[in-house]
Amino acid sequence: MKKSLITFLLFLFLTVNAFAGSTQTNVSGSNTAIEGGYTGGATTYESGSSSTSTTNNTSNSDIKSSPPTASAPSFSSMSQDVCSSGASAGIQTFGVGVSAGKHFRDLNCERIKLSKVLYDFGMKVGAVALLCQDERVFEAMINAGTPCPIDGKIGKDAMALWKKYDHERPDYDTYIQRMKEREVVDIKINKEEAARLELHTR
Repeated sequence: MKKSLITFLLFLFLTVNAFAGSTQTNVSGSNTAIEGGYTGGATTYESGSSSTSTTNNTSNSDIKSSPPTASAPSFSSMSQDVCSSGASAGIQTFGVGVSAGKHFRDLNCERIKLSKVLYDFGMKVGAVALLCQDERVFEAMINAGTPCPIDGKIGKDAMALWKKYDHERPDYDTYIQRMKEREVVDIKINKEEAARLELHTR
């Protein structure tokens, strides 16, 4: 009994000493600031157990995308019996796009169609006269020996009028150029003929 009492007192004494020596004091007086990839973000730890945290996030987005493509309008004659054609174009930049289109008359096509109508009505001379407004047709008729009608005249009478009023020819510029070239050739030929005759007379 005495031995048990001594053991209990010894155990109690050691336990009290252990609790008395386990006192711990932590003092933190330093401040820690953490700053990352955002504006004005900071976390501060002060002495004691209090903590203050402030976070400000700012996000700016400036995304530019291209505008829709400018499409050139489609132009159609809407019929195969119309002497016109369409053309369109467009241009596109990053900020603006513009497109436009227009119809164009084909005067030669109109001339052929009108001539055909006159021929179908039995106006053959009128149909030929209309086609002769084209420089190529006029020159072809002259070369064929069947000059285009003029002032109601055909054949030789028409040829005489075309020579008199040659400035009215559809191929006037080409005609004048051809006459000048022929004149140069004629002068050269005449000189060669004169030189040949001179050699024979010696």
